[in-house]
Amino acid sequence: MSAAVLEMSARPPATERLAAFARVTTDDVDEAAEQIGRIFCPHDLKPAQARASGFSARHNCAAFDGFSINYVAYGGTVSIDPGCLDRFFLVQIPLTGSAHIHAGASGFDAAPGKTASLLSPTIATQMTWRDCAQAILLLDRRMVEQRAAALSGRAAAAVEFDPVIDLGGPSGRHLQASLAELMMLAERLGPSGRLSPLAMADWRELLLDHLLNGQRHGLSDSITTFSGQAERLPRALRAARDYLADNAGEPLDLAQLACVSGIGIRALQLGFRRHFGMSISEMLLDIRLAGLHTRLAQASPDASITDIAFDLGFTHLGRMAGAYREKFGETPSARLRRRMS
Repeated sequence: MSAAVLEMSARPPATERLAAFARVTTDDVDEAAEQIGRIFCPHDLKPAQARASGFSARHNCAAFDGFSINYVAYGGTVSIDPGCLDRFFLVQIPLTGSAHIHAGASGFDAAPGKTASLLSPTIATQMTWRDCAQAILLLDRRMVEQRAAALSGRAAAAVEFDPVIDLGGPSGRHLQASLAELMMLAERLGPSGRLSPLAMADWRELLLDHLLNGQRHGLSDSITTFSGQAERLPRALRAARDYLADNAGEPLDLAQLACVSGIGIRALQLGFRRHFGMSISEMLLDIRLAGLHTRLAQASPDASITDIAFDLGFTHLGRMAGAYREKFGETPSARLRRRMS
C-alpha cells in the first residue's frame, strides 16, 4: 500500500478533504443540485426522506489542466441522476459510506477499500449515495478520447469503460494510490499554488495510463494489438512494429523493415493488413501523429509546430495537418492554442 493511501486511511473517516478548495457547502437540496450541477453537469438530486432530514452537501474541487480532483460528500441518503455526463469521465473512490451505481446495464455497490466506479460520458448513470463521501477524479472527455485514438491507431471516437473498479486488484490499487497522492499534492499547494507545465504533463500521462491501460474499455483490444503486445501477434510483425516506432522520424524503408523482421516485404504488407487492419505506411503515419499529439500536449509557449513535425518525419505540412485533424478532430495549431490557454 502506498504512503499516500496509508496516510489517507490513517485520518479519521469523517475527515473532510481539500477543505481550502470549498465550492459548495449547504443543507438545502435545491441549492446543492444547482451549484454542484454547475461544476459537474445538471442532474436530479433527491433525498430519500421528503423533508431531507439529515441532508447536507459538500463539494471541494482542485482544478488542473484537463482534470480535477474533488471531494464530494452527502449526508443522508440521496439519489443522483445525471443521465449522460457528456463532457467528462469520472472516477469515484468511496472514502466513507456507500453508493449503489447504475451505469447502463450494470448495477453494483461501491464501498471504501472494495469497489470504486468509472463513469463514461456516453453511458446513462443513476446513483444512490448513503452518508457517502468520495474522492472524484474528473478527466476531460476530449483528452481521453484523443489519447485512446493515439494508442489504438483509430480515429477519435467515444470510449466506454467497464464501470466497476476492483480496488483489491493491482490496477485499482495503483489508481487509488495515485488519486490519494494527487489529493495530498493539491492540499500542499493550496488554491494559490500551481504545478509546473512538466509536472502537469506528467500527471496527465499517469492518469491517462491508469485508465486506458489499466481499466477495461471498448478499445482495450485495439490498443493491445496496435502496441504490438497481443499474444497472437507473430514475432516478425512485432519486430517490424517496434522498428517503425523506434525510427518513426526516418523515411520508410521497406527493404530495411523486411530485413529487421526476417520476412519478405509482401509477407509484411499482408501481415500488417491482417493483424493491424492497416498498411505499413498508415501505421507509420499513426505513430507520427501520436508522437505529434504528445509533443503538442507538452509544448512550451515558443514551440514551433513546423520544427516538431519535421523532427517526427513529416515532410508535407498540409497533409500532416489534415491527417491530424481527421484523427483528433482539430488542427495542430488549435491543439497548441488550447494547450496554452
